[in-house]
Formats: sequence, structure tokens, C-alpha cells
Amino acid sequence: MSHLFTGIAAAVTTPFNGQEVDYVNYRLHLEYLIHNRIQALVINGTTGEGSTLTPAERRRLLEIAVETSAGRVPVIAGTGSNSTLESIESSREAKELGADGIMLITPYYNKTSQRGLIRHFEAIVEAAGIPALLYNVPSRTGMTIEPETVLELSRHPMIVGLKDATGDLNYMSRVRLITDPSFAVYSGNDDTALPFLSLGGNGVISVVANIVPDEFQEMFEQARTDLSRAQEIHYRLTPLIAALSVDVNPIPIKVLTSHLGFGNYEVRLPLLPLDADGRGRLIRQFESIRMEV
Repeated sequence: MSHLFTGIAAAVTTPFNGQEVDYVNYRLHLEYLIHNRIQALVINGTTGEGSTLTPAERRRLLEIAVETSAGRVPVIAGTGSNSTLESIESSREAKELGADGIMLITPYYNKTSQRGLIRHFEAIVEAAGIPALLYNVPSRTGMTIEPETVLELSRHPMIVGLKDATGDLNYMSRVRLITDPSFAVYSGNDDTALPFLSLGGNGVISVVANIVPDEFQEMFEQARTDLSRAQEIHYRLTPLIAALSVDVNPIPIKVLTSHLGFGNYEVRLPLLPLDADGRGRLIRQFESIRMEV
């Protein structure tokens, strides 16, 4: 099966208005991303605060993404959970709503073995019948998908790629070395995106692309044709990416999506917003980057 996308995908934020989902500004943000050359939309993931959305909210957000995209870019739904049955149900719904693929995080809290991971992921894709990306983010889930497990899962026709958010380029190299080129490997870390791409990565599922989609896509394209130009973009964006580490994702990035006009600056508990000083520093950093473009 071909890759779901090549290049930069946005892990899309979810705007709120008085703690209700702001579907109007969400749609505007999606249009902005597509207009600025984003290559895929990832909905209801970590950056989208999917774990604190209701089932009805997740469904409506996915519906709007599919409607707005209208086939222009792939739409990938975050449907993973620590419950295999819940993930099956969510993945089936994503297929019914027209998603092009799903993204499946490793189980958390009730952590399993590598054998358990294989059966968990296989059970979901076999029941749902939709292409899937595995999502390896041990800093959040407390477990990893070993490269040999990735290899075994990559042989399943419906498991088409991996979002690697380990931040470990050695891990990425081992996965790339043993898997077929038809299996896509995407970075989940903006700070190491360029070295990840240089090692054979197929793209990035990015947080910062919510606000600089065109620049990040240009870096991806230049990495293949003009490395020095790609390095210029990488180093120009590095201070902004570093500034976004001031708190856990998506608390900082939503300062800047709000600054661009895509909803109020709100997050849902247990997340708390940055204070005024922190917001001001982020906005100044972002504006300084924009002045250099």
C-alpha cells in the first residue's frame, strides 16, 4: 500500500470558546493549513486534546475535517486508546466518516508486552479495515514499540507507517534499516525533523506546522534538493520550536494559533494556560521569526 502522505502533516489543534469546541475557527484553521501547503491533517490526536474531547466532539471534528479537505489532502484520525475494543469502535467510525487513515497510540496505564502490542494493533486494523499509522511516544505512554515489533507489524497490509516521537535518531535508523521502503516513517518531533528526514524519513507529523505550515513544508522539500537551504529554514525555526517547549504540548502552540486568529486561548483541564508573561514571550518569538521570512 502506498504512503498515506509524504511531507509535512499538521497535528491539528482544537479551538475552544468558553470550553465548547469552536467549530467555526477550527474550519478556518483547516483552510489556512491546506492553503499553505500542508500535506495531511491529523485530527483528535495529542495536540488536538483528543483525550478530553467527548465522542460527539471527536466525531464532529473529523466530519468537518473530511468536509473541508474535500479530498485535497488526506485526513488521519487519532483513534488509539488503551482499550482495544474502544479503538476498534472509533476506527470503524473514522472509516465511515471518510477518514483516509487512523493513528494508533500504544496502550497506556494497562501497559502490555510486545506480543500484546502486536495483537492489539492487528485486532484494530482487521476489524476496522482502514490504513493505520502506529504512534510510538514512550514519554507519554510509558512503553515503546521495539524496532523488531515494528518490523513484524509492518508486514500487515493495513499497517502502513509509524509516527516516531521517541526523539531518538538511533531508534529511527534501526526501524528504517529493517523495514521495507514502502513502510512510511514519520517524525513526531519538530526539533529533530531535519536530521530525521536526512536519515530517510518520509515526513513529519508536526506541532509547529499549525502556525508555519508553508515554511515547514519548504524545509522538507529543500532537504531533498538543497540541504543548505533546508538548514537555513531549520535554524531560523529552531528558536521558535525551542520556545514551544516551555510547557507540555499543546499548551504553548495554542497561544500562537489563537494569536493568528483561530479561536480563543483556551485548553481543557487537566491542562492550564500559560500566564500572560509566558504568552507574551512566545508571541514575541513568533513575530521575530515572521519578520525574517
